Amino acid sequence: MKKLLVLAAALTTGSIAYGQEEPKIKVTGYLETYFGYDFNKPADNNRPGFIYSHNRHNEMNLNLGFIKGSYENGMIRANLAVMAGTYANANLAAEPGVLKNIFEANAGVKLSKTANLWLDAGIFSSHIGFESAISKDCWVLTRNISSENTPYYESGAKITYGTTDGKFTAAAFYLNGWQRMTRQNGNSQPAGGVQLTWKPTGKITVNYSNYLGTEGADSIRVRRLYHNVYGIFQVTDQFGVTVGFDYGTQQKEKGSDDRNEVLSPVAIAQYKFSSKWAMSGRVEYYEDKNGVFIGTGTPNGFKTTGYSLNIDYAPISNAVLRLEGKMYSSKDEIFVRNFNPVDNNAAVTASIAVSF
Repeated sequence: MKKLLVLAAALTTGSIAYGQEEPKIKVTGYLETYFGYDFNKPADNNRPGFIYSHNRHNEMNLNLGFIKGSYENGMIRANLAVMAGTYANANLAAEPGVLKNIFEANAGVKLSKTANLWLDAGIFSSHIGFESAISKDCWVLTRNISSENTPYYESGAKITYGTTDGKFTAAAFYLNGWQRMTRQNGNSQPAGGVQLTWKPTGKITVNYSNYLGTEGADSIRVRRLYHNVYGIFQVTDQFGVTVGFDYGTQQKEKGSDDRNEVLSPVAIAQYKFSSKWAMSGRVEYYEDKNGVFIGTGTPNGFKTTGYSLNIDYAPISNAVLRLEGKMYSSKDEIFVRNFNPVDNNAAVTASIAVSF
């Protein structure tokens, strides 16, 4: 971590040196602190295991803070961001050593002087889903269940093509695996995926992404296929709607034609009262009966509906104060309250996020 901070400082110094003429290096940052209260009062202060962002109960903490250096000269580009926070502790627990502190690290080269065609390699944000780890960029303070249980980050290479008018982008991915910087568990197979994004107007975004890979050691590995589709519709300057649907399958065992299924629809509505005040509501459902991503050991598996209500106050454009109430209701008693199983979970989360 110390070496990474020294490198980040060097990038900052570089931005000052070049800033007077033609800036090629840019340094940005993000910091979000939060307080969460889970009414089930977990004894270890950890929220349910399928939650990775804002996952601590009854304490002030840092969810995510990072500093990022970027370089671009028109034909090559590079990004390096190092991070800390409870998000990193929970979401990158499987990564070795200093890689736990990498938020982004990639380099790219433009393959054509006339076309918008790029080849990038390294560690970058996931191509699946519309909610990222940067809460300030999302309509609701905390993430939906499908975003929490699909990759936040990926490592590998990607080729991206975009039309000159910016309305259509296509990308193909060669990946080390499902949210993995390094291949683990004796699996030697790479993974892949595609992403297609269409923006017919400045107020509409339609996206389809998929993933194809394997899970488990080579001797027992099973195929995983995952689809994600969503649309973001800014109906008016004040009112917007996001709708999404995830569907995934995974072999029950190697060589089998039987599949376990995961599905999750989600809808979010946001209304901006003014340039400073906004309110959002989210409804979601997540079904993982056989524990592909979320195991419960109960008869019906993970079948949970979530409801969130969020209010934002942005005193300036690069800062926001947020308050969210969330309720989960499950078919089985998969949550714990006072050491007893229950079928619901409620929480309140407040945060302050600043980007610079």
